[in-house]
Amino acid sequence: MKTFIVTKLTTLQNRYKELEILLGNPEIIKDREQLCVFSKEYAQLADITSCFQHWQQVQENIDKTMQIVEDPEMREIAQEELNKYSTLLITLEQQLHLLLLQTDKDPNDKYGCFIEVRAGTGGNEAALFAGDLFRMYSRYAEINSWTFEIVSANYGLHGGYKEIIIKISNDNAYGKLKFESGGHRVQRVPETESQGRIHTSSCTVAVMPDIIKTELTEIDNYDLRIDTFRASGAGGQHVNTTESAIRITHIPTGLVVECQDERSQHKNKAKALSVLGARLRAIEAQNRQKEESFIRRNLLGSGDRSDRIRTYNFPQGRITDHRISFTTYRLYDVIDGKLEILIQPMMQEYQANKLAALSETI
Repeated sequence: MKTFIVTKLTTLQNRYKELEILLGNPEIIKDREQLCVFSKEYAQLADITSCFQHWQQVQENIDKTMQIVEDPEMREIAQEELNKYSTLLITLEQQLHLLLLQTDKDPNDKYGCFIEVRAGTGGNEAALFAGDLFRMYSRYAEINSWTFEIVSANYGLHGGYKEIIIKISNDNAYGKLKFESGGHRVQRVPETESQGRIHTSSCTVAVMPDIIKTELTEIDNYDLRIDTFRASGAGGQHVNTTESAIRITHIPTGLVVECQDERSQHKNKAKALSVLGARLRAIEAQNRQKEESFIRRNLLGSGDRSDRIRTYNFPQGRITDHRISFTTYRLYDVIDGKLEILIQPMMQEYQANKLAALSETI
């Protein structure tokens, strides 16, 4: 195992021992808030500390066995023991790598998420592609038995969406889908194309964690301009005759959120505020990520709409993720919701980068 990883694990082991002492301190026990924080950290380090202690013991056994392997009378037995310990050591090192990544996990991964799909260049074809992406994400949610709801939808003139926002409430959804943020480009022959020429269109996707209210950035009411208007599009007579739709403008940033899917003005306002809070939190996170060299270098999880992350080539049935140079010809499976085909390689690359980045922090 590399020296920098052993150093990191030793640091965590020392912290675990320090927490063990702190949790026995009467002053800490009296302070419920501090006790809760330390207890949580102690529990999080328990598995990795136990595994590291096991690794240290096996490594010690290997060193001792190496000392007697040269003895002709003990060589055969010692070699068998050495092989057994070496196999166990490899298994423990793999476990430690995974546990080490978990200790450095994005705290937002545990939340649900908002997925915002917006048509970009390409006119009507871009709106139709936005509809395809919406179906892809909704099918992926169904495959995972997640519940989702449409927060806001702005329909295209010939189908699809100019913009659509959906909310997935299930835990860990953000951790799965956060790498979908960025520019998605499609190459195909539009239904309206009589000459059979391939057109290139694009959509942008933003995935934002659905943070619980107590952890969201506090929004000052004085920073908001709230307008009501009559809803348009699908929904029957009611949405077109009452001013139930809400438009909220966050004056300091210029962010605008609209919601018109509910009949109740109050429900639309609540949904719009939750999306606005998520967007503000995403901006804060993106600014922090610009300081993290390994994320900036590899464009993993930047969430920047200008990043062209993926190309969907329908004539060839091919999808390419440009961030990790990964190509698959299972385009129609992916569009039908089998996103794990793309998510798994991305997660593996991300974990490999994070593990390598640990050496930069030691």
